[in-house]
Amino acid sequence: MKLISSLILSGVVALTTLSTSFAAEEAKSSAPAKPDLAKGEASFAACAACHGADGNSAITTNPKLAHQHPEYLVKQLQEFKSGKRANAVMTGMAATLSEDDMKNVAAWLTTKEPKHGFAKDKELVALGEKIYKGGIADRQIAACAGCHSPTGAGIPSQYPRLSGQHQDYTVTQLQNFRAGVRNNSVQMTMVAAKLNDKEIQAVSDYIAGLH
Repeated sequence: MKLISSLILSGVVALTTLSTSFAAEEAKSSAPAKPDLAKGEASFAACAACHGADGNSAITTNPKLAHQHPEYLVKQLQEFKSGKRANAVMTGMAATLSEDDMKNVAAWLTTKEPKHGFAKDKELVALGEKIYKGGIADRQIAACAGCHSPTGAGIPSQYPRLSGQHQDYTVTQLQNFRAGVRNNSVQMTMVAAKLNDKEIQAVSDYIAGLH
């Protein structure tokens, strides 16, 4: 009787161990794969001519991508690929990338140190600072800092990092939002619609010097 009880107990233990092992393997297989930084770097090589070898573009009409939030980068690449965000060059580039490729590139870029930019016009930058930090109350224009933080660091998974971004690039994007050429952010379309050219230039100049 003791032998039978022992055998039953051993069987129960073995089944429990096996079940636990299967559960662990299933959880492991269903967990999202970690981004592959080496593959991300390799994929980004095709982007370096426009965005710089380390994501710090030297071309002021192309954005700096270094240290950008990976969730934001993946979203933009997905929307270039789907056509939700229009840009002939980027649509072609994104078309060749899988979801894993996008995540790998974005994860690699976020490890790169951003290079600081600088403001150019003292008078404009004062107006830009006022808009960025406080908005324009009488026209219901919200402060940029509310979403992108006072330092321009942004909020991961929600709002992109802006600090140090090229003035020329930011001006173009705000103008595109205002004109409806870029329409992948309702919030930015609403803000840009209320800004005039001087205000766009000013806030873009201020953002370039943020760090």
